[in-house]
Amino acid sequence: MADTFTTIDDYIGSFPDDVPVILKEVRHTIRNAAPSAQETISYQMPTLTLHGRNLVHSAARKHHVGLYPIHTADEALEQELAPYRATKATVRFLLREPIPYDLIERLVVLLVSSRPEGTPA
Repeated sequence: MADTFTTIDDYIGSFPDDVPVILKEVRHTIRNAAPSAQETISYQMPTLTLHGRNLVHSAARKHHVGLYPIHTADEALEQELAPYRATKATVRFLLREPIPYDLIERLVVLLVSSRPEGTPA
């Protein structure tokens, strides 16, 4: 994998095997949930920004795809997230298991709704 990326397409294209297919679907899912957000690279990860602030980062590693930051949600959603929680603000989806794209979409919708225009990150 390259050390630096200038576009999300460069980032996605740097992975072998089936990972780019998964990353493209994660990207598509996130974009659908936050259509007014802008794409960029931040911290060498694909990032969506909203109202000039980072909304969500996504990144692939050897065995998983992670989303950051995913803070505490309501109790029902937290129960769904429990198998994927890596840290208080991180969820990880193992590449060898089906990716719950619907859950990713709901998480991003929640992030967007918690970030009205003009509010700080």
